[in-house]
Amino acid sequence: MGAKGSVFKRVRQSKKANILNNHYKSMMKSAIKKISLNKEFDQQDLNKAISVIDKVCGKGIIHKNRAARYKSKLYKHSTN
Repeated sequence: MGAKGSVFKRVRQSKKANILNNHYKSMMKSAIKKISLNKEFDQQDLNKAISVIDKVCGKGIIHKNRAARYKSKLYKHSTN
């Protein structure tokens, strides 16, 4: 059975969503690495990283437990 128009549309939609999801994940990982690799960071950087994690979680790209785990690691890193 050949592919129909709805199949092609679904492929287009999934490619578009995949590109956006990868963008948000990359943005989140960059914010986390900026905190993790830097010993002297200010509270503003931490708040920005937490905000990015919450934004990505809110869009449903990562699970809320994963977001909580990332935030917990960042807070733990900031107190040490």
